[in-house]
Amino acid sequence: MKRKMEVSELIFKIVAYVLLIFFAVICVYPFLYALGSSFSSAAGIEQGIVLWPLIGESGNVHFGFTGEAFMWAFTETEFWIAYANTLFMTFFGTIWSLFYSILGAYALSKKRIMGRRGWNFFLVFTMWFTAGVVATYSNYVTTGEVFASIAGMDPGSWQTSIDGKWLIVIAMGMNATNIILLRNSFEGVPAEIEEAARIDGATEIQVLTKVYIPMSKATIATVALFFGISRWNGYFWAMRVLGTEASGQAYSWPVQVYLRNFLETYTQIISPAPQDWEYTQALWQGQYGDLSATACAYAIVVCSVIPILVIYPFIQKYFAKGVNMGGVKE
Repeated sequence: MKRKMEVSELIFKIVAYVLLIFFAVICVYPFLYALGSSFSSAAGIEQGIVLWPLIGESGNVHFGFTGEAFMWAFTETEFWIAYANTLFMTFFGTIWSLFYSILGAYALSKKRIMGRRGWNFFLVFTMWFTAGVVATYSNYVTTGEVFASIAGMDPGSWQTSIDGKWLIVIAMGMNATNIILLRNSFEGVPAEIEEAARIDGATEIQVLTKVYIPMSKATIATVALFFGISRWNGYFWAMRVLGTEASGQAYSWPVQVYLRNFLETYTQIISPAPQDWEYTQALWQGQYGDLSATACAYAIVVCSVIPILVIYPFIQKYFAKGVNMGGVKE
């Protein structure tokens, strides 16, 4: 028999659903706005769109739906180089981060390790207090100098002598929260299974690869998603480390840094009044005519979101299970 819902419970559900819909709209609106802007003409963007391209005319100006911005993006070589750089950093960065995060989490999950409480404290301590922007940047610069020295080049010119993509991959892989999630998941594996594997002659590596990793697939998939999204959206440190076009690392820019440079150069979204604004506008119009640079920027945004939208549904089923297994310690 179906229980009759009380008035207070009904009110709570109504308020909860209204708030959920409201927050969902807030989250989805920026993407819908970017999508609508990318399909809008220059006149439509200047007129101001809300969700979808404006269709009509104002005086002698016509505006409507157009796919010219995406056609530009599909034929822009620099954009696809940056896209390939982002795929490179995301793929290898996620693998690298998972590799030593799994090893570190496995070691910290063992009660027999010497100084285990101290190592766990140091790991958690990095979540409470960070070195700061200046110290972190100094660390990345020093890492770049070490890479240049290993390659037999001048450490002082590391920005022009080494490929900055590898610096982003290797020097930016640590995340204490993800290691803790993996550690808690490994601690939840029954000790009897490990003992049975050791009785059968399994080595430490075999115990990790044949027992712990298969039994923690949900948490590992969740952590891989965290690492992948972080690498894909990584902008600030990539911009700081790879620098500007003058540093010689423009060929290593990910999509986010390329987009920032594009916005600063050809639009007034970031820099309202750049000194060379008239020159860059004349340069853009000379190459692309009436094509809107703002619409092209939004087309880049939409293209950069597509891989995450495609991959996420396949990993989403592991998300809740992985967080629960790694985030709750019995």
